[in-house]
Amino acid sequence: MTLMFDSWFLDMLLLLGCTVGVVFLFQRLHIPSSLAYLMVGVLLGPHTAGPVIEQQHIKSAAEFGIVFLLFTIGLSFSLSQLHALRHLVLGLGTAQVALTTVVIGISAWLAGLSPAAAFVVGAVFAQSSTTVISQQLSEQGEEHSRHGRLGVALSVFQDVTTVPLVVAIPVLGQALELGLMDSLTGALGKAVLAFALMFAAGRWLLRPLFHAVAERRSAELFTLTVLLTCLGAASLTHLLGLSMPFGAFLAGMMLSETEFRHQMEATIRPFRDVLLGLFFVGIGMLVDPSAIPAIWHWAVVGALALLGVKTLLVAGLGRWAGIDALTAWRVGLLVAVGGEFGFALLALALGAGIIEEEPAQIVLTAVLFSMIVAPLLIRFNRAIAGALVGEGRSVPPELNSAVSFDEVGETLRDHAIICGYGRIGQSVGHLLEKERIAYVALDLDPSRVREARIAGEPVYYGDSALRDMLEAVGVRTARLVVVSYDDLAAARKVLANVRTLRPELPVMVRTRDEAHVEDLRQAGATEVVPETLEAGLMIASQALLLLDVPLARVMRRVREQRQERYLLLREFFRGDSVFADEPDAAGSDRLRPVLVPPDGGAVGRTLSDLGLDGVVSAALVRQGARVLAPPPDTRLEAGDVIVLFGPPGDLQNAEARLVG
Repeated sequence: MTLMFDSWFLDMLLLLGCTVGVVFLFQRLHIPSSLAYLMVGVLLGPHTAGPVIEQQHIKSAAEFGIVFLLFTIGLSFSLSQLHALRHLVLGLGTAQVALTTVVIGISAWLAGLSPAAAFVVGAVFAQSSTTVISQQLSEQGEEHSRHGRLGVALSVFQDVTTVPLVVAIPVLGQALELGLMDSLTGALGKAVLAFALMFAAGRWLLRPLFHAVAERRSAELFTLTVLLTCLGAASLTHLLGLSMPFGAFLAGMMLSETEFRHQMEATIRPFRDVLLGLFFVGIGMLVDPSAIPAIWHWAVVGALALLGVKTLLVAGLGRWAGIDALTAWRVGLLVAVGGEFGFALLALALGAGIIEEEPAQIVLTAVLFSMIVAPLLIRFNRAIAGALVGEGRSVPPELNSAVSFDEVGETLRDHAIICGYGRIGQSVGHLLEKERIAYVALDLDPSRVREARIAGEPVYYGDSALRDMLEAVGVRTARLVVVSYDDLAAARKVLANVRTLRPELPVMVRTRDEAHVEDLRQAGATEVVPETLEAGLMIASQALLLLDVPLARVMRRVREQRQERYLLLREFFRGDSVFADEPDAAGSDRLRPVLVPPDGGAVGRTLSDLGLDGVVSAALVRQGARVLAPPPDTRLEAGDVIVLFGPPGDLQNAEARLVG
């Protein structure tokens, strides 16, 4: 027992050490991490020189990576969304899988494979990598675009089709047609039963369970409950003779319409990413590098056939379904890549003796080649599709990637994010609603969230201090973040995450008093609102009114007090006549834009070198791009516009230094 433990422990140390080094190197080279894990599997596999890790040590843990992946995907696709996509996803998905299997299968059969082996090759090529597609789309900010949602939905549907294939492939090894039909019929009945059980559990068990757990306000308990739900659903379908990932997908889909889905996704993501890495390591161990020189040309042909056939079929089916040409080609390019479940089907066929070692290596290498090319196809899908439909580069990719997908759910773009939905957060939300400005709110009080959702307000249960939660509610496309709760530590975390994800995004923070105003501004807050200050101003204004002070004078005094404390209220251009009645307007602080001329002395110097005493550099405009609060080491260029803030005398001196 001691020797076995030592062997397992050393294997894990070797695996972790090699994985950290290779993933670090690949990320430095901007290569997807999934390919790094495959490389680790090749290096530590039985087909290469050097240390070898027993596959059994990681096989069981790696399977849970796919389970967690399907759970998070299920969280992204609710029943209502799938119902809205039923004609596109079910029709296109079924046709794509069937036609790809038939076309590739017939080609493999004509190339000399047996009918059963040819069917396996077609089924393997019909799968697409949900991991690669979703990860690359997320990096590009296209996960909410129409082609992105369709592409991920089709790849998820392909994952679901592996359920009958997992049953059919072992039966093919026995070559019993009657047994095949019986098994497929049984699998279909079990899938319907699993769906009914998960639907009932989601409606009457899971949602009340998570409400009760959330009321405890324990992150540890919430994490344990998410793991229990995911693995419990996976074990249910496993007991029914179906795949474990299918059960996890059903559980995620049933929970996707609850207010907990964003927090669940953020909770499960670390487990998913690590275990998915182990899955890719296991796949890499199947690769025999010594066999590639003899089969590489066939593998290249297979990869080209995989990419070409799937792209053409999906694009053609999309056009037939009424999708515009550009979107159809983009979806085709997304799902052209081979998939992880294809590896699982191939391994199953090898174990059943359906396909021999050499053609299996060709198919495996072809799928790997397609996954290596996939990031490039997905990254430049707009340019390639535009060239295919004759539009070239008329529309920049970054503009097209923002196409909304109203048909399938909510659109998170140009909205406000409210962190905390207490009395202040609700006041902000209601005013935004009256101004018809979209917003989404996060709160950790399950009762408050439930009542707000019943009232139709866009409120979700989640910890806004987590980076994953901010990304889930669209911080990359938001216009404003409002931190409305009085929690200094959480506010600092929100500011740190927002400044990492979106340095230029305005963030307004509430604090109880003025003690932490400067601290929060240094942490990255655009504006800090002290609650006691506002309460004091309201009390003082009411007192002055009761003392018969004219309303106009009271409002002016309140505005003066606010301008002394709020940077945003002081940063305005004085040309507007609304400030003409203020007696101190001529000498108060103001904004002034200054153009840096090509022959000025400021060109090539930093802001700190210029010694702009008495003024603040509020913004820098360079080639149409606006940067708020440029750092002191910013080096100026000809044509830059510096927006300065300060008193008139200091502004005049600073402008003289800038223009030379």
